[in-house]
Amino acid sequence: MFSAIGRFFRAIKYLITGKVDQAADSISANPTVISATFDKVITDKKKRLNEYKDAISAMIAQEESKKERLNAITQEIEKLEKLKSGAAARAKSLVDKYSGDVNAVKNDPEYQKCQSAFKDFTSTLAEKRQRAQELDDDLKQLINNVSGHKTQIQSLMRELEKIKEEKHDAVADVLSAKEEKQIADMVNGISNDKSSQELQRMRDLRQKAVANARVSRELAGLDAKKAESEFLEYAQDHAADDEFDALIGLSAKKEASDSSTQETKIPEA
Repeated sequence: MFSAIGRFFRAIKYLITGKVDQAADSISANPTVISATFDKVITDKKKRLNEYKDAISAMIAQEESKKERLNAITQEIEKLEKLKSGAAARAKSLVDKYSGDVNAVKNDPEYQKCQSAFKDFTSTLAEKRQRAQELDDDLKQLINNVSGHKTQIQSLMRELEKIKEEKHDAVADVLSAKEEKQIADMVNGISNDKSSQELQRMRDLRQKAVANARVSRELAGLDAKKAESEFLEYAQDHAADDEFDALIGLSAKKEASDSSTQETKIPEA
């Protein structure tokens, strides 16, 4: 029993979900909604693209910072090398001073000072060179990454332009498909679109007007034919009367009477 109830509620859920999906698809297919959806996608992509640009800008700033540090360390290395060479040159002058007497040279406080400075310069120089190498390696990797990201962002910008063009194509395709469907439905007599109904009403009015004009023309033709028929019938009847009068001798008397009437005139006052 509980299993059946569970299936029942699942079926209701699927039915509602299906109805919602159909409604969502129908709304999503609206040209205005499609245009707005593309605008939302374009806006989101622009936002991410700007964030991407900001990240690359930060990487470029980091690159410049590392270059400055590398230049500074390089200058320090050059200075340390000069100091190191100076300490060695100073110690060598002591050798010349004591004519190569090792004990005399080493017992001179200046020698010890030069020796200590040389060691410090050598140690610091090694550290600086290692740091410079690390910065140089970082810079090479950073420059390579920035170059790759620049190429990627150019590709994304081209894709964004294509999406802008695709928006207009999509809206045009949907409108065209909708219009074609309305025309097909109208031809098949299954369209409920108001514009199609209005168009059909105009066509019906046109056909009615044409029919009315044709009926008017036909009626006008019938009136003319009717008048002709009446005239012909009158002429035929009149001819028959004349023939009858002639046969019974009335036509001669009628002619004499007409002649007498024409000769007798009323005198003018």
